[in-house]
Amino acid sequence: MAEVKIWYDQEGDFLEITFEDVAASLEEINDDVFERRTPDGRVVGLAVMNFSKHDRDALKLPLLVTATPMN
Repeated sequence: MAEVKIWYDQEGDFLEITFEDVAASLEEINDDVFERRTPDGRVVGLAVMNFSKHDRDALKLPLLVTATPMN
């Protein structure tokens, strides 16, 4: 079963959400908001810099959720 990992560095004010722990690079999709993408373009995480400075009502993270049936 895949696990979502959420990590917040209070000193650096950096939030990272990881869906899959694989090699990936960051691509900025909005001010201070990044997607972690694999070389083939899959999104495997999100990162937000200056997290506490964002208006939480306006901060939107693009998520597409798909499910795989478990046996």
